[in-house]
Amino acid sequence: MEEATIKKLMTSAKCSGCGQRYEIDDIEVIGHHDELWFMSVFCMACHAHYLVAANVDEETAGEVVTDLSVAELEKFRDADGLKADEVLDMHDFLKEFDGDFSRLFSGRKA
Repeated sequence: MEEATIKKLMTSAKCSGCGQRYEIDDIEVIGHHDELWFMSVFCMACHAHYLVAANVDEETAGEVVTDLSVAELEKFRDADGLKADEVLDMHDFLKEFDGDFSRLFSGRKA
């Protein structure tokens, strides 16, 4: 298993001190022996530092953590992913958005 994959898996973990999720840059892989991985993690929110030992089974490591219901998973299973242009369009929209959802959904102009 790749180090980048292990770090990505660790981003689903939360700091035991404050509950903040770890970011990729907060995780340093120290080493591994077979399926046992050792990492140093730092929480940017509460500044706690932990040593983590994790046994990662490659067969189950690819399981997706999600809050979607079974019906939602079925609905979106074959949907196309977002395109870079769509993300940029939303970014541009949100830069200018003033937070007035009533006006946004009524179609009225500012």
